[in-house]
Amino acid sequence: MNNLIRLIGRRLVALPIMILGVTFLVFFLMSFSKIDPAYSALDEGASPEALEAYRQAHGLNDPWFTRYISFVGGLFTGDLGTYGANQASVADKVSSAFVVTMQLTFLGLIFAVIIAVIFGVIAALFRDRWPDQVIRVISTAFIATPSFWLAVLMILFFSVSLGWLPASGPLPSFSEDPGAWLARMTLPVVALGVPVAGSLTRVIRTSMVEELDKDYVRTALGAGVPKPVVVARNVFRNALITPITVLGLRIGYLIGGAVVIEVIFNLPGMGMAILQGVQQNYPTLVQGVTLVVALAFIIINIVVDMLYILINPRIRTV
Repeated sequence: MNNLIRLIGRRLVALPIMILGVTFLVFFLMSFSKIDPAYSALDEGASPEALEAYRQAHGLNDPWFTRYISFVGGLFTGDLGTYGANQASVADKVSSAFVVTMQLTFLGLIFAVIIAVIFGVIAALFRDRWPDQVIRVISTAFIATPSFWLAVLMILFFSVSLGWLPASGPLPSFSEDPGAWLARMTLPVVALGVPVAGSLTRVIRTSMVEELDKDYVRTALGAGVPKPVVVARNVFRNALITPITVLGLRIGYLIGGAVVIEVIFNLPGMGMAILQGVQQNYPTLVQGVTLVVALAFIIINIVVDMLYILINPRIRTV
């Protein structure tokens, strides 16, 4: 128990250090942008005096480190700055977009895990037989399929040709119309989750095969314990340790992939927000979106890391 608390404590201590490092890196890289925030915020016809007044009011003429300290201080109060001529809040824009991105990422993760568990377990139980061979081909095809290419194909088939599912338009609220919300999210979720499902299938299949070859499985089966019971109670639980570790890395892919998928399907998430920031020269918006995505990736991986510690008893003795 003490080792478990110590290991979890190490992760929690490392969390603020990594967050501070990410804020520094994002702010440092964005400082190389040639876009003048004052010029982006004001009109093209703004006078030099108005531009200078804006820089003075927002501390843009301060030394770099002073601006960084001010930026970090604003994060503690939820202030990510403003963008556009109407001085819209970056935090408000990011908060609404982040909800959509997390919905897409979470659903893509659930879809990928369900498909991977079903395919991986079946492939392991029917090792080197025709179900295993078929699933191996399918999982390889999933891995080799880029999400953006699959998204375009599904739009052409399910939206344009068949007209079954929408590929664009406003995203309805789940609380107001769950059916319309699910229909709007189905194609993006499948496009995002298919490559992850393919890679996880291979990992689960390999992990299950390794567990099935261990002595305790043969001993349990020899003692008369039914195979489904052994697989469900022991083999499957022990085989999940490696896939959970891999899943932490795949979550980063899902978040990054969600940004691209949102642009293809015109979803009002972080992808559309960062595209707006780039196209309309809003460096503060790009900075805010990039920072929040990076922080979400770090926090989720810390959570997965601690979950791995809780599931794997052997690592607690390290």
